Amino acid sequence: MRGLLRRPVRTLLTVLGIVVAVASMVVFLSLGEGFRRALGQEVGNIGPDIQVTLEGSDSSSIFGSPIPDVPLEFVGKLQAAAAEFGITQVAPYLLTPRGSLSGSGYLISGNPFESIALNDLYPSLKLGQGRFLGAADKTALVAVVGSQAAKTANLKLGDELRLNRADRYKVVGILQRGDGFTDSFIFVPFSALQKTLGVSDKATGITVKLRDSGDARKTADALKIRFPELRSQTQGDVLKVLDRAIAIGDAFRFGISLISLIVGGLAVANTVMMGVYERTREFGVIRAIGAKPSFVFQLVVLESLLLAIIGGIGGIFIGYLGTLAVNFAVRDLVSVAIAIVTPRLALLAIGIAAVLGLLSGLLPARTASRLVITQALGRN
Repeated sequence: MRGLLRRPVRTLLTVLGIVVAVASMVVFLSLGEGFRRALGQEVGNIGPDIQVTLEGSDSSSIFGSPIPDVPLEFVGKLQAAAAEFGITQVAPYLLTPRGSLSGSGYLISGNPFESIALNDLYPSLKLGQGRFLGAADKTALVAVVGSQAAKTANLKLGDELRLNRADRYKVVGILQRGDGFTDSFIFVPFSALQKTLGVSDKATGITVKLRDSGDARKTADALKIRFPELRSQTQGDVLKVLDRAIAIGDAFRFGISLISLIVGGLAVANTVMMGVYERTREFGVIRAIGAKPSFVFQLVVLESLLLAIIGGIGGIFIGYLGTLAVNFAVRDLVSVAIAIVTPRLALLAIGIAAVLGLLSGLLPARTASRLVITQALGRN
């Protein structure tokens, strides 16, 4: 500590360099942690046990192609095979993204709610105002709006939502806030959305609910054999696709952070090396009274390590404040906390800071441990 405090301003600036580097990494990687936690909470709300899309469509999309491409004839085929595969519900759906004047977006979802209740497909949904969609709404231009979508589009109960020049959907229900992806959904009857989109014989995908959810993986494999034209994804498959996308994003963000980490490491190496040159006579005295070269080596490495760990702890704190700022900035655009500092991320940050300090101190420590005692004592 005495060695580090010999030049307090230089030490402080070096620590700040590590703080900025670690904080930027924490903020970048916290985005992936936030999305990963949200997915873990939302996987049961993405849909029923199995989601069927057309084979060959975009494999990175969890809902299917942005253009409806699944022939509706497969709905009848799946219903005909219901007894064989333990299927209790088969429901086609249409999805279409929509923007808003604020620049944020939401998804319009069409499902045959005349036969399947909305909260059967999405069990976690709770009604805040109005009513759910029912059998009488088969072709009606009515909508149930998620809380975040209602806020984004400035919709209230009884308002009209315009999806094209001709069709205006009346808001008959607004959902309670659920802190999930479905908060940004607007649910409308399937037949009505078919007419609005001009699609009569295609769907974005088909949802399948099973008698026993534990058979989802086995049933999905069996459906693939029976219907090779289709791709069947379980909730676990959907989560894996999304988690893989998040991991790719994490690698990209870590690569960006690595630049600032390297700069921070060079700052630590420079500070410690300067300290070694300024304390050459001190190291000579230590060696002269019996200290081994390994002791000097360890002393310098520990100084470097201490610098980096202090900076790492400060970086985690500043990074945490940064995630609060990010979540505050996007609170009106999304309904989930997109940036979260988890214990895993905090340990990773400390570990990287420690490795950074260790590597940065090796060269200065080697230089200090190899000083010739007589030459070191002769330095002024």
